[in-house]
Amino acid sequence: MKVIGVIPARYNSTRLPGKPLVEICGKPMVWWVYQRVITVKKLEKVFVATDDERIETACKNLNIPVVMTAKTHPTAAHRLQEVSESIEADFYVQLNGDEPLINTEAIEAVIPDDVPQNIEFGTNIITEMDDPAQVMDLSNIKMVFDDAMNASYMSRAPIPYPFKSLEFKYYKHVGIIGYNKKMLDFYKNTEPGRFERIEGIDTLRFLDYGKQLKLFFVPSCKSLSVDTDKDLAEVQKIIMGNEDKWRLKI
Repeated sequence: MKVIGVIPARYNSTRLPGKPLVEICGKPMVWWVYQRVITVKKLEKVFVATDDERIETACKNLNIPVVMTAKTHPTAAHRLQEVSESIEADFYVQLNGDEPLINTEAIEAVIPDDVPQNIEFGTNIITEMDDPAQVMDLSNIKMVFDDAMNASYMSRAPIPYPFKSLEFKYYKHVGIIGYNKKMLDFYKNTEPGRFERIEGIDTLRFLDYGKQLKLFFVPSCKSLSVDTDKDLAEVQKIIMGNEDKWRLKI
């Protein structure tokens, strides 16, 4: 089974313009993400997908495989779908380009041993929330699922509601998602469904249309997205404070 990783990278971030190219310990952020991701043995190859020539040039200078895509893509999944038109694979894994310390265990977990090709199929990572503030945070997408670990619904609201019992755990969506080609084509060729429009969650489209989204649990799957200068300083501090752990070939 051929599995590739795709790192969507766009230049025009609202809060941190040029985010993929901001320097962390002398290298652009996209380099750090790529170096982490290529350690995942299940990935045959990893590509950066961008719509900006500056990012393309930086990737080429750093020997990072890069694919130029249209500037009109509203979501990362649309960008992956364009990549799937030119690069054939059985499974495509969407990797956050703003997580230089991305959890490689979660990347391994999102890739199943077998991927059906005759239906639209996708996977997603979930992790437990142990802090009430996390549960109430609207930016954390709460997930509910059936006994077979298929997603039933996802919401910004705390679900399920503890009306008759407190004996359950809350789980949140982690932004590492896998798709077969049929799922990416489906996403491109459909409009947002009812609940996607209400909640503003792109991944809800699969559930709106009754597609299979298989969930995999990864314990303590923390992530640190670089969205602000403060986030950037925190990542630099972590890397510089753990030189042996994060030392990579430069």
